[in-house]
Amino acid sequence: MEYLVFDIGNSDVVIAGNKNDKWEILLRIPSDKCIKVDFFISEIRKLKNNFSDSGTDLKAIIISSVVPKLTQILPVEIEKIFGIKPFLITSANYGAIEMTIDNPHEIGSDLVANAVAAHDRFRDNVVVVDFGTALTFTVIDKAGKILGVAIAPGVLTAMKSLVGNTALLPEIPLELPDSVIGKNTVHAMQAGIMYGYAGLVEGVLKRIRNEIGKCKIISTGGLSQVMTPLHHLFDTIEPHLTLEGMKLIYISAKNSRK
Repeated sequence: MEYLVFDIGNSDVVIAGNKNDKWEILLRIPSDKCIKVDFFISEIRKLKNNFSDSGTDLKAIIISSVVPKLTQILPVEIEKIFGIKPFLITSANYGAIEMTIDNPHEIGSDLVANAVAAHDRFRDNVVVVDFGTALTFTVIDKAGKILGVAIAPGVLTAMKSLVGNTALLPEIPLELPDSVIGKNTVHAMQAGIMYGYAGLVEGVLKRIRNEIGKCKIISTGGLSQVMTPLHHLFDTIEPHLTLEGMKLIYISAKNSRK
């Protein structure tokens, strides 16, 4: 294991390892459980004990966090467990990436990581569509500058809101139905949410293209594979885009210190 990364999101903490430029998801823990430090320490110690190389090849531990409460807790605990001070991605170490946004410190480090990896991949105007807790569209120009972001509730977030605010609607599997005309409650909800979000994504991408012209489109995030009606819009689907961006930010920061 050369790099160990902790991608701390609003729904999950994803822990992944990278060796020979290949990513492996090692552990996924709900973020609310990680706030219980004893549980988190136990899970991470189990993970460390399972390393075949005992972490001897570990070059760096990298953290991206959009959950302030966990940002305060996890770096300290991770250093205790591994004996390595983690590299925490913040606005102070984004590197040379430029942004034409009002408050650069407000943008999530996960979105910056997405932008860095997307620019490295295409070196062209590019939009990253991230299907996470939030549905985000990060726009980067060919020079690698972040032009801005559009944010909507994520697909799962919308479904939970619908279920939580209605008395009779059940939680449903987020699967694409054959027809947009629902014949029962589950089918109707799947049709409205899944095809509705397909229309949302198409509409936002059309407007972005109207503003910046031709661009590449990268899809990432947990539900990117499920949104099959949109796959023709994407130049590529990169499930590990955020992780790759985190690694690139670390390498850039390390090289700038030399």
